[in-house]
Amino acid sequence: MTSPSPAATPASAAPASAAPFGAPSGETVVNERDANPQYVLPLVVRLERATPPARTDALETSARAVLTLLADARVTEPEGEWAERVAAWEDARIRKVVRRARGGEWRKTEELPGITVRGREAEVRVFPPVPLDGWPKELAKLQVSGTDLDDPEPPADPEPGTPVLWLNPELEMSAGKTMAQTGHAAQLAWWRLDDTARKTWSEAGFPLAVRTATPAAWAELTTSGLPLVRDAGFTEIAPGSCTVIADHPALR
Repeated sequence: MTSPSPAATPASAAPASAAPFGAPSGETVVNERDANPQYVLPLVVRLERATPPARTDALETSARAVLTLLADARVTEPEGEWAERVAAWEDARIRKVVRRARGGEWRKTEELPGITVRGREAEVRVFPPVPLDGWPKELAKLQVSGTDLDDPEPPADPEPGTPVLWLNPELEMSAGKTMAQTGHAAQLAWWRLDDTARKTWSEAGFPLAVRTATPAAWAELTTSGLPLVRDAGFTEIAPGSCTVIADHPALR
């Protein structure tokens, strides 16, 4: 996985980024991808003051939102409305930025082309990629900070057979940054799956769980060959930090 350019990414944007699965690693790939036009995938989480969602619910909904966009016919069909933009986004660094909205701000985001995905309480709207310096004004004015969320109770163990996005137990990240990371891990899993596994996952509504691994489990996961997200390190955590591992049963 590669990292976003520090010159092009504001320090507060908390992006996640990666190279497509199977791409060789190294500075040459980084430079080639940096030379391409840069796009970002906007995600907006609804955070009403009185009814904020639980943290895990928001993390899972963000990941499902990314998958929902990737599986949408407007992306997968050759002449799809969003296909060209997604292809351009994937040809450069894979950036995601999570912003928050409430009230009238949220209603304005719903007027823009995008997809709203709902969890138990969380709502996340994902939009087709936009140029790094070409955000729609309705999204550009939304805040990145202030996405701290909590779980009222520890989440239950995932149901057997459920894809799990495992968080690094040694890292502390804001909910907004972690939402970008879980979306990123889900995308890496999607790239790795074959068409049959993708169809099965999509038709089931993209069931998944986000949980924090135990230190012992994390050590095993990092050597498992499963999709692994490494962060650019321009906000909150050190460069190259391993943040999330996507454990889909079809990849075992």
